[in-house]
Amino acid sequence: MFARNVSIHLKPNTLNDFKQTFEKEIVPMLRKQAGFRDELALSGDNDAYVTAISFWDSKEQADAYNSSTYPTVLKTLDRYLDGPPKVRSSAVISSTSQSDHGSSCNRLSSNRCG
Repeated sequence: MFARNVSIHLKPNTLNDFKQTFEKEIVPMLRKQAGFRDELALSGDNDAYVTAISFWDSKEQADAYNSSTYPTVLKTLDRYLDGPPKVRSSAVISSTSQSDHGSSCNRLSSNRCG
């Protein structure tokens, strides 16, 4: 399994509108993508910062999303963004999620499955 971690700085007082747009427009786009598994969006004590983590079956599928659909996501969210988001990608080496993520270990190389 593979994860994309997107750090987002929001314009002031836009968290609620961002959240609604994310749930109604972005998540449905993600669900249509090959290899998409799950999305987790977090905000901290400061409502100006959001972290969105998406989980994918493979790096190749996450890269395909990044090339094909992510630019549309950015355009959709642009009115809330205070600067470009920072994207980091990682292989998932461990997960306690009950939603079939554990079985993805079989698709990872054996040295990553502990």
